[in-house]
Amino acid sequence: MDKITKLRRVGRKVLDYVRYDLKEIAFPSSLPDPPHIKKRRKLTWLECWLILKEASRLYAASWVRDIGPDLRPNKYKRQNGGDDEGLNGRSSSKEPSALEDILVSARGGMETLRPALQRLYMTRASAYKDALKSFIQGYQEGLKSVMENESKDTKLKMQDDASRRDP
Repeated sequence: MDKITKLRRVGRKVLDYVRYDLKEIAFPSSLPDPPHIKKRRKLTWLECWLILKEASRLYAASWVRDIGPDLRPNKYKRQNGGDDEGLNGRSSSKEPSALEDILVSARGGMETLRPALQRLYMTRASAYKDALKSFIQGYQEGLKSVMENESKDTKLKMQDDASRRDP
């Protein structure tokens, strides 16, 4: 009897380990949310459908270069001149930004993407080159002024040493 109870106890411990501890080791549970976090309510099927519908409409419209006020009327403002302005306050007659240019060229494939990336890299390289030149020029000017101050200090020291030795 004693061996059977020991075997049951060992079997129960192994089973509990596999059931609870091994599961926690293999698939750890995440920490609970902090107390200040408020959980959002679950969306209804109708709300999910409306969100999906709006997202797909905006995604389809994003393939057009100029989205315009007809697709996003809430995001555009009318000024007294009648010009439409985008989110950043730029008028539609200006050049597109580098990011917009790359996004549009990426949709066109590799043939249109390569020149856009080359333009971007060339502008960045020239900006880095100019910044490096101005840094080197400023560094040389600072170094020159420090060396001049140091040479003045050494001349003064030599004069003081000479005046001390002469008397």
